[in-house]
Amino acid sequence: MIESTDFKIDYSIRGTTLELFQTFRPDVIESFQSLVKTGAVELLGETYYNSLSWLYSKKEFTYQVKKHSLLVKGLFNIQPSVFRNAEFVFNNELARHVAAMGFNGIVCEGLDRLLNGNTLNQAYSSPGLEWFSLILRNRSRSDDIAFRFGETSWNEYPLTVEKYASSVHRYTDSSNLTLFMDYETFGVHKKKDTGIFNFLENLLVGILADKTWAFRLPSEVLDICDPKAIYDVKETISWNDDKAASCVCCENAMQNNMLKKVYSLETKVNYNGNNMELNWWRQLQSADHFYYMSKTDRFPQDAYGQQNPFESPKAAYKNYLNIITDFELKLIHEGLSLFRGQQQNTINTSLN
Repeated sequence: MIESTDFKIDYSIRGTTLELFQTFRPDVIESFQSLVKTGAVELLGETYYNSLSWLYSKKEFTYQVKKHSLLVKGLFNIQPSVFRNAEFVFNNELARHVAAMGFNGIVCEGLDRLLNGNTLNQAYSSPGLEWFSLILRNRSRSDDIAFRFGETSWNEYPLTVEKYASSVHRYTDSSNLTLFMDYETFGVHKKKDTGIFNFLENLLVGILADKTWAFRLPSEVLDICDPKAIYDVKETISWNDDKAASCVCCENAMQNNMLKKVYSLETKVNYNGNNMELNWWRQLQSADHFYYMSKTDRFPQDAYGQQNPFESPKAAYKNYLNIITDFELKLIHEGLSLFRGQQQNTINTSLN
């Protein structure tokens, strides 16, 4: 599609996924490398472990973002300049922090309740960061494809290329319109037999039929779309956040208790743990673990729930609790062993 049209796209791929590709499917890495070389593909910066570390440990968050950027640079010879946080968690403080790390902008969720009547289809700046741009996801147009495509219960069914392209072209007062959805929308959540691949391929032609529209990479949007207003996010928001500060991964007591528990181990694992245990701890931070404990179905037919290996949120919670408890006991044991060794060395030194 890149070769036949002026299509451009960006990907946000966690470091642990790239690790798996390197180990088990190096051909996938080679495929992405070929895409990046076209100049029509951009990779976003993010937390290496797709973690909610921003909410619990700024030090850990910074480490993971830097680690992810180093991996992307090593594999694709590009330095991510635009950031996307896990679960689209965002606030003004995050903008300041990420800007200080050298990024030029952030892709985040656009919420009507924070826009003060402005359109979400334009670039914004964050308070006090006039040069730093925010690109807001258009949730409605993204979810038309990610969730509503092929759903016979939807009052707009079926979603055709003509309908969708027309809905985009109606944004005549927009400088940019950002679509962002999960990679597995195409082929996993929406199977091939739904027609999703034909829809995507023909959609490109449908969008570009109006010559006032073109595809652009996030970094290009930052260059050509000057911020028109301030997007002031004093309280933390996340994806699909309609009412109040919330996140689908930390809405109930089970999730919050386990999130607090895993980050409470930061000092122990940094002091007592080895490199392998540090990696285990970071793997346990993945937002997926806490998503499985969610009691909320954001959509009537939650395709994401189909990938949940647990029969219930409580089962996911118990499984994680067992793992994190075992891990904490291991760290305590190693800490005691280290303490005894230090005490013995002190005694031996005194005797000598």
